[in-house]
Amino acid sequence: MTRNGRQDVTSHRGSPRQGLALAPWQRAWRTTALVVLVGGLASPALATAAPSSDPARASTGYALPLSGRVTVLRGFEPPPQPWAAGHRGVDLAAVPNGDVLAPGDGTVSFAGRVAGRPLVTITHADGRRSTLEPVAPDVVRGDHVSLGEVVGTVSPHGGHCPQTCIHWGVRVGSSDPPAYVDPLALVGMAGPIVLLPMP
Repeated sequence: MTRNGRQDVTSHRGSPRQGLALAPWQRAWRTTALVVLVGGLASPALATAAPSSDPARASTGYALPLSGRVTVLRGFEPPPQPWAAGHRGVDLAAVPNGDVLAPGDGTVSFAGRVAGRPLVTITHADGRRSTLEPVAPDVVRGDHVSLGEVVGTVSPHGGHCPQTCIHWGVRVGSSDPPAYVDPLALVGMAGPIVLLPMP
């Protein structure tokens, strides 16, 4: 121990230093927090994307459920265990009462309210199910929809974001608890988010 009460620790290179050793996860967390803080000062948005002008030509068969330039407010954060807390979708900045588009061809399997929030669920031919909320539906259960077709409008009430947004979640399979995938992976936008200054 030193006079100031701190423990002397030896770095991985063998030289003594004063201070408290950080676990690898603490160093990673500190670095991540610094990157987010500095990047957040440079750019208010996490990521933006301009979908293709013709969503029907998306090579994956999926496209973003909003038109124009889209800002990702919160990305996919899978839980460590299927039953644990996480963010099982993405939040996309939206305009109140703006059009919400089908992210892929499919059949409307639900259009209504769950826990007070209006939503639309579309079952796609590959078995995936897209849920969009809060969306005031323009479709009913059983309707067939095509990629890019309007399925409803952004409800200004009932969302969980601090600003108006659409939450897009994609469920796969029929496991219990359900499994989810990153919707941005379906449109070629998945991967690490890199914070860059806005032009």
